[in-house]
Amino acid sequence: MAKLTDHSRWQAVVGRDRASDGKFVFAVSSTGIYCRPSCPSKRPRRENVSFYPDARLAEEAGFRECLRCRPKAALGDRRQQTIKSVCRYIEQHLDQPITLACLSREFAQSPFHLQRTFKSILGITPKDYANACRMRGFRRNLKAGQSVTRAMHEAGYSSASRLYSRTAAEMGMEPAKYRRGAVAANLGYTCADSPLGRMLIAATPKGIASIQFADSDEELEAGLKQEFPFAVRRRDDQDLARLVERVLERMRGVRISSSLPLDIQATAFQRRVWSYLQSIDFGETRSYSEVARAIHRPSAVRAVARACATNPVAIAIPCHRVLRSNGDLGGYRWGNARKKALLAMETGRSRPGRESSEQ
Repeated sequence: MAKLTDHSRWQAVVGRDRASDGKFVFAVSSTGIYCRPSCPSKRPRRENVSFYPDARLAEEAGFRECLRCRPKAALGDRRQQTIKSVCRYIEQHLDQPITLACLSREFAQSPFHLQRTFKSILGITPKDYANACRMRGFRRNLKAGQSVTRAMHEAGYSSASRLYSRTAAEMGMEPAKYRRGAVAANLGYTCADSPLGRMLIAATPKGIASIQFADSDEELEAGLKQEFPFAVRRRDDQDLARLVERVLERMRGVRISSSLPLDIQATAFQRRVWSYLQSIDFGETRSYSEVARAIHRPSAVRAVARACATNPVAIAIPCHRVLRSNGDLGGYRWGNARKKALLAMETGRSRPGRESSEQ
């Protein structure tokens, strides 16, 4: 790729070259405005023109965006199209090592710039995206009835060690168990009273897999069966009593600095959203758009809402603290009445006494 010079940039501006849109912007000192190269406005004098790699730097220099050619849109469109192309390339080469150096050569960008752009748009790195694609394909192949070995190779894993190094975190169980619909997974559960009605907590030996609310134990147990259809489910009130107490303490604002052990499955995007939700302080709320901006995915407001709606562990991941921008409750997997009650409980005790974390 030929290096841009001020002379070549000026020639692109004079020629209103659309192919140069997104590569740089030009700013006019006499008007205080910056434009894309193809802007249809009258050409300024050369001595009044300066060039900037992107809109952010032009604005930091004190210039305003042209309302006629909207250069930010051109830069955003080009960046998004590039990242879409990178994603398609990754998806088509999952059976090969996908390194930043490889992507850098393929798309004629520096490794640093490519990774920064990719992460700013998708919220994850190219490596994370490749891992998520392989795991998604692996799960799909297992559900289709393929053997673990065949599913592994068709998903793009080069060795069993690479696969097994990720399955515990991504799937919460060994691949063979996942293939059988978690038929051998041990899942203990208990039901208890809570300020929101009956509550169910289900856990594996690694941590909490589900926290649900309903009006009756029968409804809770039916929901658990639907969520884990082939797991070995057994009621275990005694062994899970301490987990129940810790969740209730969290609801009341006691020991909210202590972490609850979780054993849940998540995509890379869900994990990013859920991790941010856990950082929202007791008694505070965010809008869906604020969460999207916080995880550097400002356009992914609907995806954030879906991640909240699919949260399997109420309270432990406080999706109830996310509202619509106008202050409305939005949705809640366990009913808006419970969401309203939770927020009222937290608002009434917005400065709870925090006790030390448990080991």
